[in-house]
Amino acid sequence: MLNIFSIDNGRLAGLAPEAFDAPDAGQLRPIWVDLEDPSPDDKAWVLKHFGLSIPEDAVDDDLEESARFYEEDDGQLHIRSDFLRLDEEGASRNVRVAFILHRRVLFSVRKEELPVFRLLRMRARRTPALIDDAKDVLLKLYDADAEYSADALEGIYDALNAISARVLKEQVTDEEAGEVLTAIAREEDLNGRIRRNVMDTRRALSFMMRSRMLTAEQFEDSRQILRDIDSLDSHTAFLFDKINFLMDATVGFININQNKIIKIFSVASVALLPPTLIASVYGMNFDFMPELKWTYGYPFAIGLMVVSVAAPFIYFKRKGWLR
Repeated sequence: MLNIFSIDNGRLAGLAPEAFDAPDAGQLRPIWVDLEDPSPDDKAWVLKHFGLSIPEDAVDDDLEESARFYEEDDGQLHIRSDFLRLDEEGASRNVRVAFILHRRVLFSVRKEELPVFRLLRMRARRTPALIDDAKDVLLKLYDADAEYSADALEGIYDALNAISARVLKEQVTDEEAGEVLTAIAREEDLNGRIRRNVMDTRRALSFMMRSRMLTAEQFEDSRQILRDIDSLDSHTAFLFDKINFLMDATVGFININQNKIIKIFSVASVALLPPTLIASVYGMNFDFMPELKWTYGYPFAIGLMVVSVAAPFIYFKRKGWLR
């Protein structure tokens, strides 16, 4: 999919690809060409009208900074950044986007639709003077991504509060503890993705600021975004601490439940030791055992076993060890 945008009366406006084949195409001033899962025809169109060849590995997952942030000899600026995406099912992932700044036009290449891009298009069409040039588009995308990450962090905090209400109650079953651990792991994964995402955005902004490609106003906007990212970074650290606390508390409840089971077996083992001893004594094969020929010997032995079992249980109950 190929989307082309220009500035019309201070607002972002779409341009049809067919307009570039018209006689007055020289008057068009595009600032942003967005390629979503581009086909070979889309790349050929960009090469024909802008003289830019889109690399085949534009969105490869290469983490080396030299491969993600660099400037060509002809002035082309290449940036590869990760953007957060949350699905309706609750799954999260980071999507790689390649940016190329070529002849005052920003080209973005991605494999799927992203909420941040949709949000920026909506705002730029409604708010006048939000975007002036291609570099503003890139900065506003990073700004929207930081805001999107902040909303996701608020969602994590709300989810953890709901988990806390389940964990910090009087009784937690093993089944509930298993569900809680699954929910905690899901929020921890999302929090980690957000932290990686804001770290990547910080690196991209720092590269743009070092390259001296920004105006004074854009430079200040970049510094503000970095301050927002710093606050998000500290918030992710706080959430990691909360996640670890809830994880430890949940595992602690599981251990308590297991200890209760082990305690029951331990009490039963101790209570059955005296009758076992009695049965062992009367199971001996000695010739002279007076109780063997006693008429009430068998009921006496059974009664003695019952008393020897009841006495420990009564003692343990009074001590509170059976709770």
